Amino acid sequence: MAALDQKSPNVLLQSLCCRITGKSEAEVAHQFQYAVRVIGSNYAPTIERDEFLVSEKIKKELLKQRREGDAALFSELHRKLQTQGILKHRWSVLYLLLSLCEDPRKPSSRMGSYGALFAQALPRDAHSTPFYCTRPQSLALSYGERTGAPGGAAAVAGAPGAGGLSGSMGTSGISSLGVYSLNGPTQTPQTLLAGQPPQSAAGSSQPLGSRLAWALPVSSSPSSALAPPTLRLPLGPPALTNKALRPRRDGDGNAEVSEAALVRDLLYVFQGIDGKFVKMSGQDNCYKIDGKVVLCKSLRDTSSRLAELGWLHNKVRKYTDARSLDRAFGLVGQSFCASLHQELKEYYRLLSVLHSQLQVEDDQGVNLGVESSLTLRRLLVWTYDPKVRLKTLAALVDFCQGRKGGELASAVHAYGKTGDPQMRALVQHILSLVSHPILNFLYRWIYDGELEDTYHEFFVASDPNVKTDRLWHDKYSLRKSMIPTFITMDQARKVLLIGKSINFLHQVCHDRTPPGKITPACKSTDTPKDAAELLSDLEGAFQGKIDAAYFDTSKYLLDVLNHNYLLLEHLQAMRRYLLLGQGDFIRHLMDLLKPELARPATTLYQHNLTGILETAVRATNAQYDNAEILKRLDVRLLEVSPGDTGWDVFSLDYHVDGPIATVFTRDCMGHYLRVFNFLWRAKRMEYTLTDIWKGQMCNAKLLKTMPELSGVLHQCHILASEMVHFIHQMQYYITFEVLECSWDELWNKVQQAQDLDHIIAAHDVFLDSVISRCLLDNNSRSLLNQLRAIFDQIIEFQNAQDTLYRSALEELSLRLQEDERRKRRGEEGEWGVTAEQEAEERRRVQEFQDTIPKMRSQLRILTHFYQSIVQQFLVLLTTSSDESLRFLSFRLDFNEHYRAREPRLRASLGATRGRRSSNI
Repeated sequence: MAALDQKSPNVLLQSLCCRITGKSEAEVAHQFQYAVRVIGSNYAPTIERDEFLVSEKIKKELLKQRREGDAALFSELHRKLQTQGILKHRWSVLYLLLSLCEDPRKPSSRMGSYGALFAQALPRDAHSTPFYCTRPQSLALSYGERTGAPGGAAAVAGAPGAGGLSGSMGTSGISSLGVYSLNGPTQTPQTLLAGQPPQSAAGSSQPLGSRLAWALPVSSSPSSALAPPTLRLPLGPPALTNKALRPRRDGDGNAEVSEAALVRDLLYVFQGIDGKFVKMSGQDNCYKIDGKVVLCKSLRDTSSRLAELGWLHNKVRKYTDARSLDRAFGLVGQSFCASLHQELKEYYRLLSVLHSQLQVEDDQGVNLGVESSLTLRRLLVWTYDPKVRLKTLAALVDFCQGRKGGELASAVHAYGKTGDPQMRALVQHILSLVSHPILNFLYRWIYDGELEDTYHEFFVASDPNVKTDRLWHDKYSLRKSMIPTFITMDQARKVLLIGKSINFLHQVCHDRTPPGKITPACKSTDTPKDAAELLSDLEGAFQGKIDAAYFDTSKYLLDVLNHNYLLLEHLQAMRRYLLLGQGDFIRHLMDLLKPELARPATTLYQHNLTGILETAVRATNAQYDNAEILKRLDVRLLEVSPGDTGWDVFSLDYHVDGPIATVFTRDCMGHYLRVFNFLWRAKRMEYTLTDIWKGQMCNAKLLKTMPELSGVLHQCHILASEMVHFIHQMQYYITFEVLECSWDELWNKVQQAQDLDHIIAAHDVFLDSVISRCLLDNNSRSLLNQLRAIFDQIIEFQNAQDTLYRSALEELSLRLQEDERRKRRGEEGEWGVTAEQEAEERRRVQEFQDTIPKMRSQLRILTHFYQSIVQQFLVLLTTSSDESLRFLSFRLDFNEHYRAREPRLRASLGATRGRRSSNI
């Protein structure tokens, strides 16, 4: 047992303390307690493990000693050491060499120096930033600018020398207590002596560990206080004069305040509590030392600089106290307050250590002249890093005022865009806490389709007043102000689509498949650490999760729409019936409807037209379509205007409901109705011209016996040929250049669509293209009016030709009857005609011949009007911005027939060709 006791860690540690200090076991009690605390503490790394940086420092040190040859030799040896890989911890070896190189201790005082080191050092407390974040270091925050305090000895100002230490000081955060040197104590740098400004410390050639070697002791034993000077080198500023340290006596109004009293006062100020001498000035919004207090300028300035810490603490604490009880601040805001509370908690831990040290000094009666006591200079060094950290938090609080939810996360993320890695790590740690609720919202939305955003913090918004039929278009939207800046707009759009697809499947498609079977749920951000790891890889893991859920959910939704609700079949039905793609059906339907549609619109009945529609379906290839499609096809009568015929009010209709109504909305069906009316009217012109041509071909032989009609009939043939050419070119343009090309683009996009929004967007583009190129948009209104006028002229020409043929055939019939009568009477042996009958026949023939000039003039006027309208139409086409419409003008006037008649057309065509040649 004795052997085991001798090998226990406590016994070995006590023996080590005795061996290092050269003292007995009773004399090293305090050092042993400190060693136990050191071993049991969780230190944060104080020095960055950069092998290259350490090697460069060694070479610079050799060059300073004018040992260029040794520096070159060291560089070569270090290069060989890197290539061979013999040592696993090269940085540690190099750092040991650097430490030995920088050690200014003399061999005779080595043991005493170690003892002084144990007597002075104090372990650092762990700060709030977890091990996966680097400790933030500094942040420029001008206290004077924020407080508006006037310049003076009593006003609190920022530490002017803070910038010189920020680059090399290694501490553990708000709760850090300074840096202690591994090389033992050294002489106090002149830059930190009383009465000299600390900003010159940046230019000191001594290492930072030597400059800041003193630290707060756990306690001071009488034996260590009485150690010989040779064994105890000064580790801090020299003792102040008796005048500066003289205590305040009762009744002595001119006595100076002791430094210990100021230290005690400042420890209360650090907590936002007014001290006896340092109090908050409401007018200047800063802590000031009472002007009646007698104090030397150096102590007054140092105290003012330290008091800034209390102002920063108050600023952060005021924000957290005001917001912590505000439920409307939301989960993100509460997480932000929790992160600030966490930082303040570590700050309070530092203050408790300082208070306990001050209490130890009071209990043991330590004199202020002792080097290990708590002084303003040491307090300034120990609170430097917490002050920088509080500056960061105070500036962040100012920047986040009035923000909540995703906007607050964006503000925190934007504030972390700095070149200082330590400050960036602090903000990243806060961001991991702030973004934790947002990421939980996000995962709940993309994996379950649930949106529990009571305080409107998430960037996906829901409108509960929207009905189910408008769920996809209007119910869910993006709050752009709430999109965190670390989430791109493309990612936000995908997140919106994922949850919207899940809700669309459940509420509109009535699909009961659990979301977990649609896309497997990944691990959510259970802790802020998970959120931090996810935020560190936004383009990798985070993007991968969103993409996987997006592709799985969208693919499943499109499969349901295509297989269960026949989305693609309905789309093709629109092309075949409403866009007149089923040619045999449309032609047969026109043949059946011709007698009905020729009647006035007021005499039509929808059930009669529906019966004709069903007949046309059964008689053509349309009968082989899916019954689900055919039952949606119907007849619709438009609003009747005075003088309208059935052709003007007839329209086909296609009923849509359920999920497919999301693609074929009311606006889309309105566009289809407009396009159908235009195509139906153009198809009617083709049908009418076919009847005109048939009439001309059938009656040409019959009317050969009436030579007086040859001129009129020739004029009819010419005008009909012009109209046929125009309509054929228009039909070619509409059918092939507009409908077929647009449909091919739509079908390719639908086949490649990754989500429902892509299909809806492609369908909208298709309809817009058809509306625009069929001259149905507002920009083509003048062209459409001219085209409708041309269609009206075709109808008038049909009526005029029908009247001509009716009169001619009636006259022909009378002449044939008269000839038959004469022939029959001649066979009977009588005169073929009497004088009275002959006179009557001549009078009737003369009357008919008198109507021919009227018919000729009517056709001439009709031709003139038709050609003038076509010429105006061509002028508008040539000035159009659409290249396909300009090419249409070339085909309509391929032989320059109209160009020769219209000067404006010649100018327009010439300008157009000049523009084309210049483009080439």
